[in-house]
Amino acid sequence: MSRIAESELILNPDGSIYHLNILPEDIASTIITVGDPDRVSSVSNYFDTIEVKKGKREFITHTGTYKGKRITVISTGIGTDNIDIVFNELDALVNVDFNTRQVKDTHKQLDIIRIGTSGSIQSNIPVDSFLISEYAVGFDSLLHFYDSEHVQDTAIAEAFAKHADWFAKKSMPYVVKAHKGLVDQIASEQTVLGFTATNVGFYGPQSRKIRLNLQDEGLNDKLASFNYEGTQITNLEMETAGIYGLASLLGHRAISMNAIIANRPLGQFSKTPKQTVDQLIQYTLGKLV
Repeated sequence: MSRIAESELILNPDGSIYHLNILPEDIASTIITVGDPDRVSSVSNYFDTIEVKKGKREFITHTGTYKGKRITVISTGIGTDNIDIVFNELDALVNVDFNTRQVKDTHKQLDIIRIGTSGSIQSNIPVDSFLISEYAVGFDSLLHFYDSEHVQDTAIAEAFAKHADWFAKKSMPYVVKAHKGLVDQIASEQTVLGFTATNVGFYGPQSRKIRLNLQDEGLNDKLASFNYEGTQITNLEMETAGIYGLASLLGHRAISMNAIIANRPLGQFSKTPKQTVDQLIQYTLGKLV
């Protein structure tokens, strides 16, 4: 088995992994990811005990117990570029021996649950609802840097690109699924199953126009009108497709929980976004124990 070079797997002087600044023993096998570093404590405030509090840059990690279950919550920051860092380093923490710098013989699977905010692009998905991303379509290029076609649903991606008359200079969309076991565990009558679009920015890439003209003025309408065998794109955010793609490639289970705080077709924004996110945190924790 080949040794992973120091330049490829970078460790800090204390043996922690480079960006996350944590040790293998610092994380649980169930991990909640949040975008906002301030949201980490919003989750861990519900823990019965907290044993680890560490941070570096935008990556804040708390590990503790909730009703007897050990859980880690970690902030990723915004975007799939950060997801690339977080997921590769989380996987290395459990599946690479840092002393020998070799991949372990036995693979350890993580359960990774994103709790984030999102905006619906379908008028019938109300503000303050909870949406589980059953599918995600990525408009970033992250997954195309990996040998990943075996985890992609290329038929849906190709159908969408044709429907949207996709601009050739943009990255080819990719489609990936949540882990069915986690969907079955966490979904209920309180949640909506959706098809989430992950884009590379908050303004132009999500068709928000302030001072700059857009390459495709009708993109959101094309997203909302896409229908593949009864499945429609429901909401926009900036991490889920990368999470699903890397989790599938690395052999982990992942699900994305979305607090819908905006309805784009109706021009509505939640009057109580923090309360909605807090309610989603409590709902998700309750489904994990």
